[in-house]
Amino acid sequence: MAVILNANSLSYSYQPNQPVLCNVSLSVDTNTIMYLLGHNGCGKTTLLEVLSGLRAPQQGDVWLNGSSVYKLPSHRRAQRIGLVPQMHTPIFAYTVRDVVLMGRTPYLRLFGTPGREDHEIVDEAIEAVGLISQRSRSYTELSGGEQRLTLIARGLAQQTDVLLLDEPTAHLDPRNQRLVLEKVAQLAEQKVAFVISSHNPNSALLYAHQIAVMKAGQIVARGTPADVLTEETLSMSYDMPVEVIYNQEQVARAVMPRRIDTSNGGGLLSLP
Repeated sequence: MAVILNANSLSYSYQPNQPVLCNVSLSVDTNTIMYLLGHNGCGKTTLLEVLSGLRAPQQGDVWLNGSSVYKLPSHRRAQRIGLVPQMHTPIFAYTVRDVVLMGRTPYLRLFGTPGREDHEIVDEAIEAVGLISQRSRSYTELSGGEQRLTLIARGLAQQTDVLLLDEPTAHLDPRNQRLVLEKVAQLAEQKVAFVISSHNPNSALLYAHQIAVMKAGQIVARGTPADVLTEETLSMSYDMPVEVIYNQEQVARAVMPRRIDTSNGGGLLSLP
């Protein structure tokens, strides 16, 4: 597989001498799902914003198919790389269909209006996330999980080469988590590369091709799930004891926090 997105030595600070990203480098192949793991405040969301071109780093560059994302015209960049944020507060009570239709904006001419093909793409995206019966409802009336699905549908309607998802399964029940991630896996097989920030190592275990673990603005481990999702790496990155559960073939099947056994003076409990 060819590298589609490449970041070199990225550093970013919101305030002088307080770096949020420190010399971060990573590459994403075509048809690949990469997970970014790490605790709150480690830099995952900032990294996604820098990768998307929304923020320009103080150091380093991001290349998309050989072109710097910061030198691409904004509409061209939006046709090739998309960002689905974790939080979104609309100003107006748009319908679900209106919100998803915004994903077609990079393809419209100045003062242009969406055509039949745009509307067909939008309806396909809404159906893909299971909201076709809700498409005429106001976005502001939806549950948190339904709002997440709407934003993901907007990202799908954008039809980019790379889609960056910031906590895409936040606020979703297990069924909708699976719905979203199975759709991601299906699209990755076809044409889209994904970079997903997440707090859930088990989702990464099931769906990731590559994982980058972050801590304090740096990537501390990178590789396949088998290489990265180890007790040592996860315990270090999350600053807590973690246990990895393996099957009889020694393939990791689950990641769990380890409880403290208060009955023996603070030792660790293992799952039976």
